[in-house]
Amino acid sequence: MNEKFLYKYLDVSGASSMLYYKNLQFTNATRLNDPFDCHPALFDYSHVPESPNNWPPKEFIVEKEKNDAENLRNSAWICSLSKVHDSLLMWSYYGNHQGVCIGLDKEKVNGYLSRILCKLFVGAMEMEVQYRDVIDKPDCFRGAVDSFRYQLSTKAKAWEHEQEVRLLLLDPTPTGTLEHPCFAPMTLPFKAKKMKEYDWKEVRAYPCLGGECFESLYLGIKIDPEKKEKLITIARQCNPSIKIYQMTVDPDAFRLKEELIKP
Repeated sequence: MNEKFLYKYLDVSGASSMLYYKNLQFTNATRLNDPFDCHPALFDYSHVPESPNNWPPKEFIVEKEKNDAENLRNSAWICSLSKVHDSLLMWSYYGNHQGVCIGLDKEKVNGYLSRILCKLFVGAMEMEVQYRDVIDKPDCFRGAVDSFRYQLSTKAKAWEHEQEVRLLLLDPTPTGTLEHPCFAPMTLPFKAKKMKEYDWKEVRAYPCLGGECFESLYLGIKIDPEKKEKLITIARQCNPSIKIYQMTVDPDAFRLKEELIKP
């Protein structure tokens, strides 16, 4: 991809936290809002290769392949970003235009994410989502597609307006602190009384970035004025050079346009 910037749509609370702590949130693939996301059912398991004396049995082979796909889904932590900052639908999702959109410098972000230790590789993998009208399931036994990328980056055509690009961490380490960015700090989105009371997949990962990664901030048309001023203060503390824009209605078309807010 050639795009220099990627964008994160958030409500004001989420944006304030992201800018204050200078991090990105990664969520387990099983906890994304689309139930089809990264699902093992994306593959066709019906064409099992013949094996001598039917050993291992076909049922065992199919079950193993499905388990491998499920394990990959369980191991993937994803940060969903967009290639655009002016999608009417995306702005509507986040508080009916009361939210914000944060622009991230891809090259600078990758410089920080490349230090993170994961199960199979170091750093975050970038994947552009591919959208399909109907699931034309690839044969999982023939290897006609990159099954790893296919499973983790295929979505229904209904989501195409998001123009999503994913950053992927595979089994990020659960240890580390803000002072040691080679690890990804992880936390629950709620407070558990006992360690046994939560599902590991509920944990979020928060890799730390530098303030220079946050290139721009776009404010929703209906953002609360008081929250807007507080957020601008946090953003300029995060990166004094950040560009801040107020989104407005384009009077000549059904689209949004931005107006730069000078420091």
